[in-house]
Amino acid sequence: MKTPIRSLAFAFLVALSITAFGQDNETTTDRNNEIQTVFKTSGKATGGYGALTNKFTTIGGDFANLAGVYGGWYVNHKFLLGLSAAAATNNIPVPNKYSVDPLRNMSYEYGQFGLITEYVLGSNKPVHLAFNLFSGAGFTVQYERHNWEHNNDFDHHDNHDENWFFVAEPGVQVEVNLFKWMRFSPGVSYRAAFGSDAAGLRDSDLSNISYNATLKFGKF
Repeated sequence: MKTPIRSLAFAFLVALSITAFGQDNETTTDRNNEIQTVFKTSGKATGGYGALTNKFTTIGGDFANLAGVYGGWYVNHKFLLGLSAAAATNNIPVPNKYSVDPLRNMSYEYGQFGLITEYVLGSNKPVHLAFNLFSGAGFTVQYERHNWEHNNDFDHHDNHDENWFFVAEPGVQVEVNLFKWMRFSPGVSYRAAFGSDAAGLRDSDLSNISYNATLKFGKF
């Protein structure tokens, strides 16, 4: 039952993003029948911004906190093209039957990095919508997570069951202009994984809804 619901959520977010792009493009065409181009020597406002984001989701049925950053080139107060990266910061325990070493406290690490695009509707308004799409590589490994006395960290040289796959994550945000250079953007996204073969982590275990809180800084 979960798979159809997740597929519908993913399809809905993609359709919503496509619809937003289409509606804005139709309005622009109505106002000006001339061909519009992305690269132009004049008439296009350019800037850029970076974002700190935190995502609340589940991986393998357990809560996962994903801390991330993204940023890039922002064109005409509408379109961002940039790079994004995120990783889990909390313990995601590996069940004993999937653990490479059941005698140790093994945890899953999750990360993703790749390209991000973001399309903003009504950027100059105090409150508006932003649609984004992440596409890139995801990975998981098993590692021994130490206790608080050892800084609750892990040994980067003792990773096991390395697993790589493709990730697509469409999302939508309600964006609030706090200052000219700062925005707060809570939102929701759907992470879809393709090609995972890790022990205990199928595509369906890695695919889920994320609830996001994001701060953006830059020239909008």
